[in-house]
Amino acid sequence: MLRFVRELAAFEHEPHAVQASEADLHDALFGDGRAAEAIIAEAGEPVGFALFFHNFSTWTGRRGLYLEDLYVTPAARGQGVGAALLRHLAGVALDRGCARFEWAVLDWNVDALRFYRGLGAIGLDEWTVQRVTGEALARLAGRG
Repeated sequence: MLRFVRELAAFEHEPHAVQASEADLHDALFGDGRAAEAIIAEAGEPVGFALFFHNFSTWTGRRGLYLEDLYVTPAARGQGVGAALLRHLAGVALDRGCARFEWAVLDWNVDALRFYRGLGAIGLDEWTVQRVTGEALARLAGRG
């Protein structure tokens, strides 16, 4: 899975941004305080993955499913792997009583946007992602 994460980071023009180790991913997926779940797509060998976790909507009063990463190897693209992963996760969301299935996509990734629209996803253009990391996170917490 870490190989896929690194390939995804390279595709998103941030190959040096990956800090996770195999141990980090193992702990996050299988440890006592499991933070996320993942599914692997295989076609004779692993060709992609989807990593997801639950969030919560106060408006619906129900949890949702949030897709953190979806990646399909270049050789397997266009063969229905990504759609199969998303369909599987939509089923997981329904089975678990989730009100929503959401994810973010980079605005320059027009192929992904077109693909998602074709599956029925809508863009929430009025929302923007906010992020606090590193020193700013420590300052916000009053620790820096």
